[in-house]
Amino acid sequence: MNLLFENFLGWKAYCEENSVPLYEPVLQYEIEQKGRTEEEIWEGLAKAYQVMKEAVQTGLKEDMKSISGMIDNGGKKVYQSEITVLSPEFTRLISRALAAKEVNACMGRVVAAPTAGASGILPGVLTTLQEIHRLDDQKLQKALLVSAGIALVIEQNASLAGAVGGCQAETGSAAAMASGAIVFALGGSIDQVFNAVAITIQCMLGLVCDPVAGLVEVPCVVRNASAAAIANSSAQIALSHVNAVIPVDECVQAMGEVGQSMEDRYKETAMGGLANTLTGKRIAKRVLISDIDILEEEDGDETT
Repeated sequence: MNLLFENFLGWKAYCEENSVPLYEPVLQYEIEQKGRTEEEIWEGLAKAYQVMKEAVQTGLKEDMKSISGMIDNGGKKVYQSEITVLSPEFTRLISRALAAKEVNACMGRVVAAPTAGASGILPGVLTTLQEIHRLDDQKLQKALLVSAGIALVIEQNASLAGAVGGCQAETGSAAAMASGAIVFALGGSIDQVFNAVAITIQCMLGLVCDPVAGLVEVPCVVRNASAAAIANSSAQIALSHVNAVIPVDECVQAMGEVGQSMEDRYKETAMGGLANTLTGKRIAKRVLISDIDILEEEDGDETT
């Protein structure tokens, strides 16, 4: 029986006892639990990363305006901005995370990593990391396996779903996956990878899920960009040998506890937070009326 990813401590112990890299137990888990061959898994990872890269390019090149009108080419606007807050690399990171998530909001093809609501984080982080450090695709595919292992542990001990644990469970988990992937790809130790995950969770803890009009657009898209930034800051901190103090498994347990105690209106119901503001309610009403008009038009076409 291979590792079942019940906690990070067990994952570390398995790797050290068997002298294998962090991604190897995830690979074996996929082979055993999913019945796939190693070749099929690497092919799937290559396809997944290609979809991520394509989502970034689609979001930066094509018209990304959602039906609701709340999403209006934010990725391109940031990418083409004449004002650079920190560096060109930071601008590209943010714009790519926005762009990939906007593709999801506009009904395009993305990789749910771990969910569609957080689908801009890993693409933005990994494509920028690859560009800056000139990493090959195989290194990024191994990093994706590590990020999948991180998600497996979080799923077992907290949640990956906004309807269960709030946005901390979606963008928070994705940011943790991305920060761990960064540290692994740059040659960090197991402890540094898991420290990055712990620091990220500490930064994202308690984030509510409050989609305006029930759509995964506002504030979801901009949170993907912010989460990408947090993933990078956490990775930098961990790679600098700064200890998270609270062990990663305890951070995940805290995420689960916070998610359980969070009121239901903050769990993807569109009944609290930004969705419950005056503007949020006006947008929801407008979207609802628009949906009714579309349905009436479709009914009319069917009867003619």
